[in-house]
Amino acid sequence: MKFDAIVIGAGPGGASTALSLARQGRSVAIIERSEFPRRKVCGEFISAVNLALLDRLGVGEAFRNLAGPEVARLALFASGAALEAPMPKADSDAFGRALGRDVLDNLLLDAARHAGITVLQPWRAVEITRNGDLATVRIEERGQAMDLAAPVVVAAHGSWEPGKLTSNLEKRNRPHDFLGFKAHLTQAKLASNLMPLLLFPGGYGGMVWADKGRLSISCCIRRDVLTQLRSNQPGLSAAQVVHRHILASCPSAQTALADARLHEEWLAAGPIRPGIRQQYQDDIFRVGNIAGESHPIIAEGISMALQSGWLLAEQLRQVQIWDKAGRAVAGAAYAKAWRRQFAIRIHAAAFLAKLAIFPQSASLVRTVVKVLPAALSVGARVSGKTKTLPGF
Repeated sequence: MKFDAIVIGAGPGGASTALSLARQGRSVAIIERSEFPRRKVCGEFISAVNLALLDRLGVGEAFRNLAGPEVARLALFASGAALEAPMPKADSDAFGRALGRDVLDNLLLDAARHAGITVLQPWRAVEITRNGDLATVRIEERGQAMDLAAPVVVAAHGSWEPGKLTSNLEKRNRPHDFLGFKAHLTQAKLASNLMPLLLFPGGYGGMVWADKGRLSISCCIRRDVLTQLRSNQPGLSAAQVVHRHILASCPSAQTALADARLHEEWLAAGPIRPGIRQQYQDDIFRVGNIAGESHPIIAEGISMALQSGWLLAEQLRQVQIWDKAGRAVAGAAYAKAWRRQFAIRIHAAAFLAKLAIFPQSASLVRTVVKVLPAALSVGARVSGKTKTLPGF
């Protein structure tokens, strides 16, 4: 089977890329190893600047109908009382909202099918080879194998994906790694338009109301801190230990979650790999987390994935022939556009994460926000929550 482009991964980055290319009249195939709906460790918040992009992708109206309430206020939940500030606005009067990944991923993939994109699910890409201007992607599923061919291959499989593709990241375990956790809760007592940042020793997290009355809570914690906590609480799961740690460290979180009930069990994943990587390497384009990843402390993961897919498609649109030279030109332009759009927020997120995990520096952050609550709003701007895509 031959296409103009093959996209590996059907998350927000892969779906955005495929839909954007399909709008240009390109034939596209998406390969996704997981069956949907699926749950993912993810903060699930999408900034308001993405609404126009979701409209262009054909899912804006459905997103507005399904997502949780608008987030008009930010808060800091650490030791002591909660501190609040307004969410900064972009060009429109709209605010960001959250939608569960089990819903969002299905929404985007259904739009891809309706756009005529070939969806191969659940299939897994196991090998990529080049023969002239065509790449061959070998995919497998339950003992079956198939080859797909296209000049353009896009890796959108995320940074946690195992495998032997050249785009897969090396797996290493280190004491200072951050591990991610996420759950949906019901019956929580949190204002519907509030999104708190949680700071606790060794980690950070966030809470936001998503769809169906579900409160999405996600967090990251250092592996060495979690190991120590678990050694003091034998018999409890890692998620239970993290949950207790958050409640003990953040009085406002304890109040909000006192009567909350688990809607679905905790998920765990990681380690996360924040940082800027190559956006085009080995003749493979990369979008989403595999291109570069911010610390989740700024809640911009989905936004960056969606936007990176659009940025790549726009650079490919500028190239008339997708031969080796054309791909190299598009790759260089995409890398430049990607870094211009995301580099500052990735560096800012890394700085904030370092401040958040240590009690002394976290206390300093709280003191600054207490004196100047607008610092939360400034931080949201720096994290990209008001930065639109070029041409929007």
